[in-house]
Amino acid sequence: MLLLMSARSSSVSSATPSGRHILIRITAAILGGYVFIWGFIGLALAGLYALGMPFHDAEHLSSMLGFLLYLTVFLWAFAVRSLSRAWLVLVGGGVLMTILASLIQHWLV
Repeated sequence: MLLLMSARSSSVSSATPSGRHILIRITAAILGGYVFIWGFIGLALAGLYALGMPFHDAEHLSSMLGFLLYLTVFLWAFAVRSLSRAWLVLVGGGVLMTILASLIQHWLV
C-alpha cells in the first residue's frame, strides 16, 4: 500500500507544472489576450462601421463584446493543452484581425 501511494504521488508531482510554466501561461493570458482583443475590437469596429452602424455605437458595442471575449480568451489560455498553441492563436489571431481592420479602414477612406 505504501509503495502504491509513493508511485501515485510521484506521478502526480511530475504532472504538476513548474512555476516558470505558470508564469508564462499567465503572461500569455494577459498579454496575448490583450493583443487578441485589440485586434477583435479594431475589426469589429471597422466592420460594424462599414456595415452602416454609427461610429460611436459600433465603438461601444465592439468594446462591450471585447470585454466578454477577453474573459473567455483569458480562461481559454489556461485550459488549452499546448502553450505554443495559446501564444499562436492569441498573438497570431490578434495580428491577423488588426491587419484586416486596417484594410477595412483603408478601404473606407
